[in-house]
Amino acid sequence: MKAHRKNVDTMTKVGVLVFPGSNCDRDCYDVIHQIFRQEVEFVWHQETQLKDFHAIVLPGGFSYGDYLRCGAIARFSPIMKAVRQFADDGGFVLGVCNGFQILLEAGLLPGAMLRNRSLKFICRQVHLRVETQDTLYTRGYHSRQVLRLPIAHGDGNYYADAETLERLKRNKQIVFRYCQSDGTVDEKANPNGSVENIAGICNEQRNVLGMMPHPERASELVLGSQDGRGIFASLFNL
Repeated sequence: MKAHRKNVDTMTKVGVLVFPGSNCDRDCYDVIHQIFRQEVEFVWHQETQLKDFHAIVLPGGFSYGDYLRCGAIARFSPIMKAVRQFADDGGFVLGVCNGFQILLEAGLLPGAMLRNRSLKFICRQVHLRVETQDTLYTRGYHSRQVLRLPIAHGDGNYYADAETLERLKRNKQIVFRYCQSDGTVDEKANPNGSVENIAGICNEQRNVLGMMPHPERASELVLGSQDGRGIFASLFNL
């Protein structure tokens, strides 16, 4: 793979993918357009090309009704071949919640998602700790900064085998971990059973990020938190 681009200071155009069942696409669009004043377009799942985009967002929701497994059908959408090529060429790809699940199913990120250990859908605020600033998505945060973001998922239990987990840690690909409000990472802070409290990871090239918490739902004070704004501000270098 080609090395990821060093910065996106000239970024002006973002594509937000839309699958049947996406329900956070408009939220992502509004944050990018209304708050950060970046050019943004919706990209329907049946499209086969990505033109002139600097970044792509795979939003949350229930693509294809989450039949078979979350993201298992969406990975075969025509647009995903273009997304893979886009990522291989160094383009920036952000997957949130269902978008993270799709990236895992498509093999753009390692590991898999299991049902929450409670076997129940969870929708609430959680705390997560920034584990690395060495991504274009987290450079605006402080190392080990604690964020407050919402989650809303039934299959957010991240799993990776021992070999994959060791590689993630060795390459510092674990970007976020669930934690207590004081930054302590422990079992009590783990809402879904994710291995080692993992809430978000990136690929080895660091241009693809997947995370279960929703930064787009925590980008305005009226929503109760602005902690998610740093994801987009970092990406746009604002």
